[in-house]
Amino acid sequence: MKNIIYRSLFVGLIALMTLSACNNDQSYADRLNDERNSVNAYLANHRVCMTVPEDTVFEVGENAPFYRLDPDGNIYMQVIKAGNRFTDKAKAGEPIYFRYSRYNLSSWYADGMLTLYSGNENTMDEAPCTFNFKDYTLPSSSQWGYGLQYPLLFLGVGCEVNLVIKSQFGFTNEISYVIPFLYHVRYFHSQI
Repeated sequence: MKNIIYRSLFVGLIALMTLSACNNDQSYADRLNDERNSVNAYLANHRVCMTVPEDTVFEVGENAPFYRLDPDGNIYMQVIKAGNRFTDKAKAGEPIYFRYSRYNLSSWYADGMLTLYSGNENTMDEAPCTFNFKDYTLPSSSQWGYGLQYPLLFLGVGCEVNLVIKSQFGFTNEISYVIPFLYHVRYFHSQI
């Protein structure tokens, strides 16, 4: 019995070393550089504002600029619909539901095709996703990363946005892949 366990562990270790060796052709720094290039190439096709408006009144619509939301350029937001930021702000700890589509910008940069990567926006068979606003202690909230919550710091809950999110602020289980995504997101209050 011990021999079977040891053989299984040895085979698993060899498989793990083989898989990790396949990914050694590009360093983490190279992947970060590729991510930056992908994001810059995508944003080059749009107007970009490097700061959030002081009065937080954003230009709205399909032709609105992408606003850089954080100082390091990890999140850019284009506001399609602002919601009411005065009467409908998300409260800390409040469950927020959202529907989204996301597109891999590294693939777009490589082949010029913006194809759907994942999401639940266009299928009503899947339940909307949820997070508790500003509460990253819950796995159900932290799994989505910081980027998806950023728009609600500035906009009302009924908003709709396009977001360019670099890997560091994306889904936490995908950070190491260093893939930037374009998201289309709509936010909602709980229906309960």
